[in-house]
Amino acid sequence: MPQNEYIERWQKQHGRRLDHEERKRKRQAREVHKIADNAQKFKGLRAKLFAKKRHAQKIQMKKQIKAHEERNVKGSGPSEPASTAMPQYLLERSEATNAKALSTQIKNKRKEKAAKFSVPLPKVRGIAEQEMFKVISTGSKTKKKGWKRMITKPTFVGNDFTRRPVKYERFIRPMGLRYKKANVVHPELAVTVQLPIIGVKKNPNSPMYTHLGVLTRGTVIEVNVSDLGIVTPGGKIAWGRNNCEMDGCVNAVLLV
Repeated sequence: MPQNEYIERWQKQHGRRLDHEERKRKRQAREVHKIADNAQKFKGLRAKLFAKKRHAQKIQMKKQIKAHEERNVKGSGPSEPASTAMPQYLLERSEATNAKALSTQIKNKRKEKAAKFSVPLPKVRGIAEQEMFKVISTGSKTKKKGWKRMITKPTFVGNDFTRRPVKYERFIRPMGLRYKKANVVHPELAVTVQLPIIGVKKNPNSPMYTHLGVLTRGTVIEVNVSDLGIVTPGGKIAWGRNNCEMDGCVNAVLLV
């Protein structure tokens, strides 16, 4: 290993700090305030250089936004042999064709990705954070700190999950509300089988709920279908159709 990569060597040997991700998140959150303070505090040549740098960044950002907002872009298509003779001054011109812009392509890709996990559910009731999370007061004497949250809905936690140290754990998922299996209905075979859950693909309420593995009505989950005799490299997609916290179990329909 090169001599100047001693930090990477240390991280490979001993790992990172337990609160590395939290410190990184806080550092990125403070960056905006730091830039605002510098913009007001700098004077003289340093302020001019800083303003020039920020001006270039804003121009680049506006260009990207404009490129995403464009609908049609004119581009020259392949030249086709004309049936009639064209004048000499028109020979070098190419016919303009309307091509879809980059923003339209990105939107279509997002729609295709969303349609991949589209569920046959007309309406899902939104769940507020006050209902989803319960504030846990911390602090050795005062109990005035309220940055910890306990999830009050059923969740899925994988087998390879390692709990963070209690001091740094922000979201608490109670053991009594963790589910490993789901009652899955196969619509074509008309059978119900209890299958192990592999993971949570999408929670319609929030991406954060998807990351935490919260199981609510309309959640798209991945289940292991080897018991049904279906051989797949991963798992099959199913969507939850019940309120797990009221029924005490996860009911889902296989998307075939």
